[in-house]
Amino acid sequence: MMTPSRLNPHLRNLAYSMLLLGAAVACYQLAAYRPLQADVTQTARNSLDAASMDVLRELQGPVRVTVFSTEQDANRGDIRKAIREFVALYQRHKPDITLDFLDPAKHPDEVRRAEIQSNGEMVVEYGGRSEHLTMPNINEQALTSALISLAHAREQLVMYVSGHGERRLDGQANYDLGEFGKRLERLGFRINSLNLAVAQDVPANVSVLVITQPQIDWLPGEVDKVMRFADHGGNILWLLDPEPLHGLEPLAARLGLVLTPGTVIDPDAEQMRAPPTWTLGANYPPHAITRNFNLITAFPFARALGREDSKSWQYSTLVDAAPHGWVSEHPPKDNAAARFDKTRDVPGPVAIAMSLQRDVAGHPQRIVAVGSGSFLANTYAGNGSNLDLGVNMVNWLSNQDKLITIPPRAAKDASVNLSRTQTTAIVVGLFVALPVLLAMTGGAVWWRRRR
Repeated sequence: MMTPSRLNPHLRNLAYSMLLLGAAVACYQLAAYRPLQADVTQTARNSLDAASMDVLRELQGPVRVTVFSTEQDANRGDIRKAIREFVALYQRHKPDITLDFLDPAKHPDEVRRAEIQSNGEMVVEYGGRSEHLTMPNINEQALTSALISLAHAREQLVMYVSGHGERRLDGQANYDLGEFGKRLERLGFRINSLNLAVAQDVPANVSVLVITQPQIDWLPGEVDKVMRFADHGGNILWLLDPEPLHGLEPLAARLGLVLTPGTVIDPDAEQMRAPPTWTLGANYPPHAITRNFNLITAFPFARALGREDSKSWQYSTLVDAAPHGWVSEHPPKDNAAARFDKTRDVPGPVAIAMSLQRDVAGHPQRIVAVGSGSFLANTYAGNGSNLDLGVNMVNWLSNQDKLITIPPRAAKDASVNLSRTQTTAIVVGLFVALPVLLAMTGGAVWWRRRR
């Protein structure tokens, strides 16, 4: 009987080739049916954020993505390839997302029907509704926000109290909240005002009632209507300023809120060349609103929030601020230097945003109190991630915990800066040292076999 060592060398090589081919086919089948991927970039920019995956799990049905783009763009090149790779991140977690490309020049009827305005525009469809995204703003935050808007099964009604000089969610003045209102509308919320002097009561279909700082006193009957809304389990976003409550003291007492007089002074904000009456938010205790939220927010003219001991409410601090600051009833004016007065001022840190939660008749009631109405005002909303935090608050108040928006991810590893010495070392290593090493290794092997 012939041993394997005496087999024909050609047969032995054929057997080895067949084994190698079989192993390659097996690996291919394994990779096709059980794909394994790993993202080793510093900020995981080749994978989705946990919040985006939560949104995808909420979508119970197919999503259609249609991109109106040419094969090549004069400024961006092959944008189809970039979009295909980007949408693939979502398809990895939700396979029923379909992606189609249409050339605007070849499909003019579809372009008119979809009201396409630019090359590369993306139309996202779900549940009979659609959202448009345009280049260059097609990124994870934008697409996930569009999916959040489409995921709202019905229009959530957000009403803001008016009639006392309050900030308006549809106003354009510097102190109004118009930019915040626009963001909510893009996410599927419906915005309306509510004059309690005219309305019989707060409508039962209100998802979130927004109360901002009044400039004149509320009528007792108006306060009664808000109190009934709160007693019956209504959800409230209350934006407080360091000013008199003008009749809303009973609401603060009913919620167990303790409002320290004065304005929060934050020396850390002053070091960042912000006014001394600004407070920076950077410490967010664990909560659904602040999950995965680690960006800076700015709270101008903030007041400190405290709470009483209560068996009815579950309190949670959302923003801890001014660890080196204090609360002063006499804040500096005209950007003058702030100084701590130990005889009158209250040392920090302080809570400037707080959530309250309880069960009413088997349903969760949620309230958020923020000690700064200015942080969502048109003048200041663009500072830091104020709007993102405000939207998170409204999503949580409307019981859309899984639809918390995500801030843009910092691309720390997007570029590499090398010195001339480092560049020279890499070039010499790749194009000189490595080829020489390979040639020497090959020569050594050849010489050994020859001998």
